[in-house]
Formats: sequence, structure tokens, C-alpha cells
Amino acid sequence: MKESSLETVAARPDVASPRLRRGLDMPAGIAMTGFCLVLGLQQVAIKAVADDITPLSQVALRSLLAGLLVLVVARIQGIGLAAFRGRLGAGILVGLGFAGEFGFVAWGLNYTLASHMSVFLYTAPVFAALGLHLWVPGEQLARHQWWGIGVAFAGMLVAMAPSAAPGAPAGDILLGDALGLLAGLSWAATTLVVRRSSLSEAPPVQTLTYQLLTAGALLLPITLWLGDWQQATPSGMAVASMTFQTLVISFGALLLWFALLRRYWASQLGVLSFLSPIFGVLFGAVLLDEPLSWNFVLGGAAILLGIVLVSRQT
Repeated sequence: MKESSLETVAARPDVASPRLRRGLDMPAGIAMTGFCLVLGLQQVAIKAVADDITPLSQVALRSLLAGLLVLVVARIQGIGLAAFRGRLGAGILVGLGFAGEFGFVAWGLNYTLASHMSVFLYTAPVFAALGLHLWVPGEQLARHQWWGIGVAFAGMLVAMAPSAAPGAPAGDILLGDALGLLAGLSWAATTLVVRRSSLSEAPPVQTLTYQLLTAGALLLPITLWLGDWQQATPSGMAVASMTFQTLVISFGALLLWFALLRRYWASQLGVLSFLSPIFGVLFGAVLLDEPLSWNFVLGGAAILLGIVLVSRQT
């Protein structure tokens, strides 16, 4: 493939000339590590207050609020309503993919562990690589990338082997893990829409606006219909978690990711980005006291190895 899978999964913000990009330096390394730490906390932040606010409600509210903030940034950058109307069809499609991704994350966290979701969500580069190979000219997989896909899928089978956890039957864990894979598949589908539509040339903040606002507008009515907000408890922890998710994860971290991709080589950023699921597993074990079964550790390691192979350009 010509580009890093991680760059394409991140909505391909390649509006800057590649000649203007450079190798990683210390500030970029520190910023990227912080980015991975924040994303590693994402599933933990949702799971920690799930008893106060349902995961789906958290995702819906944070998407809508962060989307409004990103829309303000877009307007400051000179992206007017005419530009949004011009790419509305593609924008709605990527928004639906984004809503599906985090809808499955929220649904799955009702059944599986945050550490499991952190790993299965990041299977997106594998699914994206397969889709790009099939439908995007010039994105065909090399031999080592096919090996990576094989290793990753073998890891999925091992990691999803039935295993129970305290308070979570094996069947529930398996269902939640499967929903995590669907979240990764939805993320990959969003990549394909971006690459095969006019959004491939759009400013990244415009794509992010479509994603967040569509997800919020779609998921929030669903939570109201389900009656989730009638059972919500605005505890101090819940408010803190929602503030963190909205301002730091959905708004700040994603804008930081796009900014880094405009200035540094995506292939080098992609290597560091695999810290996110690792941090997610560690935070789940340390902060939520989640058990780590041997098959999940072994399978998760194989998945990450497969993703590294798939994302390597040479």
C-alpha cells in the first residue's frame, strides 16, 4: 500500500504537501504519547461511570458537544456552510460510520471489559487494509501485509475464546468482544468512504465535524427513546468523565492527531499509535481491576503484531 493504514483510518488529512512533513522529534514524541494515553483511557472513562450514565448516552452527548466545538474551529479556519453543503452526502455517510463505530463501542461495553474493547476496536487498520486492497486502485497489499492480516485474524480467534470474568459470564464477554470487532469494522468502513469520495480532498476538521455532529444527532434521540436519561445520575464522577471525554478525547485529542499528521510522517506516528490499545489494557487492569485471561493476552499480542505488519509500508 502507498500509505500507512493508520493515516487512512484517521480520515487521511493529507492536505499539506508531503515535502513539508518531517521525521519525529521530541515534542512530537511527547505529544503522540500523550495522545495514546488519552485514547487508552477512553473505554475506561466510559465504563467507570456506566452505572450513572449509560455508555450510549455518554457517546451521544460527547459527540454532539464536541461536534459543535469543532464546527466553531472549522468556521474560524474559513470553512463556510457552502463547503459543508457541497460534501453533505459523503459527510453523512462518514457520520453514519462514526455513529456505528461508537454505538458498537457503547453497546459492547455493557457486556465486555474495557481492556477487551481497547484491543478489538483497533482491528480497524486490518479491515481498512482489506477494503482498500479490494476497492481503491494503488492500495494493493504486499506479501508481508497479508501475513499481518493472517496473524491478526488468528489473534482474534484466540483472544475471543470463551472466558468468564467476575460478574461477566463468558457468553457476555464473547458478545461484547464481537461488538468491538463491529466497531473496528465500522471505523474501517469510514476510511473507505473518505478515500472514495470528495472528502479525500477536504480539510480534516470538516470531516471530523460531519462525524461528530451526525453521530450526536443520530444517537441522542435513540437514548431519549430508550429512556436512558431518565435513569441518569449526574454524579461528580459522571460529570468529570463527560467533561474529559468531550473536551480532551473527542475534541482536543482528535484535533491534535490531525495536526501531527500534517507535520510529521504518518508511518512514524503510526508506530507510536499502537500504544493506545496497550495503554487501554493497562488502564483497564489497574483502574478497573479487570482480569486478563491468558488467551486474551496472547491473542491481543498477535492482533497488535498483525496490525504492525499491515501498517508497514516496506
